[in-house]
Amino acid sequence: MSTRADMRPTLILASTSRYRRELLERLRLPFEVRSPEVDETPLPGEMPAALAQRLALAKAAAVSKLFPDAVVIGSDQVADLDGAPIGKPGTHERAVAQLRAMRGRSVVFQTAVAVVRVSTGYVGTALAPVTVRFRRLSDAEIEHYLRAERPYDCAGSAKVETLGIALLDAVESDDPTALVGLPLIRTAALLRAAGIDPLIPA
Repeated sequence: MSTRADMRPTLILASTSRYRRELLERLRLPFEVRSPEVDETPLPGEMPAALAQRLALAKAAAVSKLFPDAVVIGSDQVADLDGAPIGKPGTHERAVAQLRAMRGRSVVFQTAVAVVRVSTGYVGTALAPVTVRFRRLSDAEIEHYLRAERPYDCAGSAKVETLGIALLDAVESDDPTALVGLPLIRTAALLRAAGIDPLIPA
């Protein structure tokens, strides 16, 4: 007979992103979703990779304070163009400017994940950079894509899991879901370290 101590801890995704929620569902683990309520403003001079890692950990930590015995996942993604962070555009005009700046260029999407469990003192973080080479897009192509997809909630205005894949020449990554917003290979490794193995039934 199992006791509560033997049971798998509650898993919480500290994100309101539907993309991350859909990705985490692939691991077939029961989980809850909570909003982390974190200020995502970059610090002065903060590099994109450092920003993504700081925010991923801040999101996990914020929710962990409310649920100390849960295993909490936080994640963040920042597009990196020559060391300058490119976040979610929010508006059509900003999305146009982002894609014009990135066309014909290589951009590194810095995707970070953090897993925290306050009750055991576990804190794990990982970074999964993805190098994306954008095509030399015409203004007409950019306009058509944005009107079709409206990717204003995506870092770098590129929703690659759908029509956004046509914006690209190449993608280089060792964690294939990182570009969509949650690097599942690294996430699964951090979850195992925190006591949740997707391949072992609860």
